[in-house]
Amino acid sequence: MRNLRRGSGLAALILAGALSALPMGQVAAQDLSKALAMTAYRQAVAENLSDNEGLAAFYRTRDFAPIWTGSDDTAALRRAALIEALGTASVHGLPTQRYDLDGLIRKMRNVDGERARGELEVEISRTFLQYARDLQSGILEPSQTDEGIKRHAPRRDPKILLEVLAASDPYQVLQHLAPSSDEYARLLRAKLKLEKTVARGGWGPTVRTAKLEKGQSGGDVVVLRDRLIAMGYMKPTLSPDYDDELRSAVIRFQESHGLAVDGVAGSGTLSQLNISAEDRLKSVQVAMERERWLNLPEGLGKRHITVNLTDFHAKIVDDGKVTFETRSVVGSQESDRRTPEFSDEMNHMVINPTWYVPRSIVVKEYLPLLRQNPGAAGHLEITDRQGRVVNRASGFAQYSASSFPFAMRQPPGPRNALGTVKFMFPNKYNIYLHDTPSKSLFDRTQRTFSHGCVRLSDPHDFAYTLLARQTSDPVGFFQSKLNTGRETRVNLDTPVPVHLIYRTAFTTVKGEMEYRADVYGRDARIWDALSAAGVVLAGGPS
Repeated sequence: MRNLRRGSGLAALILAGALSALPMGQVAAQDLSKALAMTAYRQAVAENLSDNEGLAAFYRTRDFAPIWTGSDDTAALRRAALIEALGTASVHGLPTQRYDLDGLIRKMRNVDGERARGELEVEISRTFLQYARDLQSGILEPSQTDEGIKRHAPRRDPKILLEVLAASDPYQVLQHLAPSSDEYARLLRAKLKLEKTVARGGWGPTVRTAKLEKGQSGGDVVVLRDRLIAMGYMKPTLSPDYDDELRSAVIRFQESHGLAVDGVAGSGTLSQLNISAEDRLKSVQVAMERERWLNLPEGLGKRHITVNLTDFHAKIVDDGKVTFETRSVVGSQESDRRTPEFSDEMNHMVINPTWYVPRSIVVKEYLPLLRQNPGAAGHLEITDRQGRVVNRASGFAQYSASSFPFAMRQPPGPRNALGTVKFMFPNKYNIYLHDTPSKSLFDRTQRTFSHGCVRLSDPHDFAYTLLARQTSDPVGFFQSKLNTGRETRVNLDTPVPVHLIYRTAFTTVKGEMEYRADVYGRDARIWDALSAAGVVLAGGPS
């Protein structure tokens, strides 16, 4: 006993408890040897659990019995299942060096003594939990990759993960760790396909000219044709002409990349066309990581709203199907106006809303005008702390951004910045969806123009779709409130989850890939963080 290493208080209690159970003076040498061996195992387990309460709680509830290092067939099956899963971690774009599979197998083969077995037991559990965490809810902590990402990875309780593993078929448990969404499955297939493309050298030469259109022919047209064939946008052909077939392929490419659709391979189209297969693979792997961040235990909601900030569209989704879609305008690319990413619940809408101007806009945009001209921004009311309208006659030249004591608001009306309706999911970022009188911006392909909130192209139809669940005449109900001209709050009988997401790579229901520009640079930062964590691209340069 003197040779046993002293451990934590918990380990000492285990040691004392194991020995006190033996009848003094009647213990055979063989029984004592077995007891000491078991005590060494338990002490090693206890000593290696101190920094993970979930892991410690799991082993305490089972009196520290092993799930990995036992000599029974069930433990062997768990080890085999974990080894197989770790061997395919790269398929999901995980950082395989985190799991040190070769080192783990070596330790399994060469474990010597009960103390070493106890240490190995905990190490295997830690490896399983790290793999489960990475695959199930993400390699990175979202909020640490970019200040505009206001969500946290939906981490599972390690105790529950281990309990499920201990009570179930380990192969089934490991196979079901990845997100079960159709989007994740389609992204995974796209990743594997792109890896093959990268390994073959990519999509061929890039198009070097500035513009190509129907009626042209020659070498640059052939390069364009061959690249579109390699990407799957047209069937193989030997024509050197920019004909109808090639124009149709360009249109399909433009549609799947959110570009202006005109059938002309101009600078914007060629810029996207010339992006390498390797870079597209990075976008897909970032999208897979983002999908893991949305792998919520409760799901996204049978009915939910998604706004893809890079795609400039808002959608209502019912039972996995898009039931309404409209164009959107999101925050501008200035650092303090970018729309953040987060999830919340929409619980009401306001018809004929008042616009309460955010303090940042008041002091940055309107106060400089008011200091020069008290009558500036006459469409806005200036109010004191009691909400009373302030007389502008005294002027505002004496105030600075820090000392300006007033608020500003715009009453309901046709010129109101929020239009005729806003959709509220109360949050500390003061972000919501709303109408706008500035309809021309919806005709742009890149719609980053707001101060951060999300403007909708078809807000009335959006409202009708939401209200259809709680009234037999959603159009009549909405219009009756609108026609009063008064601000009216309408609660949703059932709150609807809202997910503001950011995907530069996503799929259609048919599994086809679509790509969008990284308008805020967030995906580039996520890829850098994934790469720093050990994620690598399969294949070679493209």
